[in-house]
Amino acid sequence: MLDPVIVHQLSAIVGNDNITTEKHDLICYGYDATQMEFLPSAVVHPANALETAAVLKLANQHKFPVFPRGAGSGFTGGSLPKSGGVVLVTTRMNRILRIDTENLIAEVEPGVITEDFQKEVEKLGLFYPPDPASLKFSTLGGNVAENAGGPRCVKYGVTRDFVMGLEIVLPTGEIIRTGTETYKAVVGYDLTRLLCGSEGTLGVITSITFKLLPLPDAKKTMLTIFDSIDGAARAVSTIIGNKIIPTTLEFMDYSTLQCVERRFNLGVPPEGRAVLLIEVDGDKDLIEKQADRIHDLIRPLGLVHFRAAKDAAESEALWKVRRLVSPSLRDVNPDKMNEDIVVPRSKVPDIIREIEKIQQKYDIPIVNFGHAGDGNIHVNVMINKEIPGQEEKANSAIREIFQATLDLHGTLSGEHGVGLAKQPFIEMELNPSQIAVMQSIKLALDPNNILNPGKIFPWKEFSDAA
Repeated sequence: MLDPVIVHQLSAIVGNDNITTEKHDLICYGYDATQMEFLPSAVVHPANALETAAVLKLANQHKFPVFPRGAGSGFTGGSLPKSGGVVLVTTRMNRILRIDTENLIAEVEPGVITEDFQKEVEKLGLFYPPDPASLKFSTLGGNVAENAGGPRCVKYGVTRDFVMGLEIVLPTGEIIRTGTETYKAVVGYDLTRLLCGSEGTLGVITSITFKLLPLPDAKKTMLTIFDSIDGAARAVSTIIGNKIIPTTLEFMDYSTLQCVERRFNLGVPPEGRAVLLIEVDGDKDLIEKQADRIHDLIRPLGLVHFRAAKDAAESEALWKVRRLVSPSLRDVNPDKMNEDIVVPRSKVPDIIREIEKIQQKYDIPIVNFGHAGDGNIHVNVMINKEIPGQEEKANSAIREIFQATLDLHGTLSGEHGVGLAKQPFIEMELNPSQIAVMQSIKLALDPNNILNPGKIFPWKEFSDAA
């Protein structure tokens, strides 16, 4: 519980209408897309950087933790108030401040919804490529904090590749700006890149300057089904090896295909074992030639079905296959443990085979899909937590999947971050010297360990009595 005096001081900073300590309100800010839950002591909604800075200065004075939060759509518990304290919600800061069509940049506040921003820049013939699956409700501040990716990153890159500068409130309450509005800048350390993906542990984002691109003229979507996972993987390397970089290369394994087919009866060929959803964009005449070339290149690789969309409506129908995956998984088991490993794209068949062995060993369903173009596979371990021992088996299976990923020179997370969920496994990938360097950066910026404590690395916990 927070001292009533502190609650009063917080109210004075953000206004009485923008703070709550009522339990029924607090519950709404104690969970995210994981199944973990922690109750905060208070929730505040600052309107700008000055109010955010005042909250953090008060936190340092009284030594209570602060947990930045956007839409709460994260998959690793990165915004959860594990130590109680104050959840600082950025959704009131939700303005698109400017879109500069001459210099192809935009400045936004962190609470802007990703899809809303994309639609606004597209009205002006511009393009913001990062497209996480949560784009309809996730905020841009959260995207930057987690360095979100999405299907289009195989061609265009992830969020950090479009962040030119930030306004940040440091954990101690100072307000700084990082980066520039120029495409070249090498004065001092690159703090922008450091902060992007730092999961709210090094600062609270209050403004973002993004790079934009011209909107592509057209796009072409293709649904392809192969008789083996190896065929699908070879298709990816063959396409890219022939100097075609698709916008997206989405992958679904046989288990995923079965889930979707059982529920929605899409007419998948019985010999189908893996799906690639391929999309190219650019000049209209060029993408038609690219689609034909892709068909010719992948035909000898065990292709059993090929369908190219003729218009936007058909494209949406093909994407529906990918979007039906998540609602289909609950037919397998009610509880999902979702991991987002990455391996070199040539190693996708190897990691899928290793996951199949682990699935057989522990006798629990594991469903895999994701972004084949960059080797980012979403591994879904499906269990029923009501059955004794299943959660323990799932955790053991996940540890072995992580080890197999690292053995293939991969990484434990491509999009979701570490947060709380992956914290027990971080020492599998990072050695003590690497962790020590990162912790020293955290302590330099946050000497009182105020901002989002307990995330990424093990830290001394705060007491709820703070």
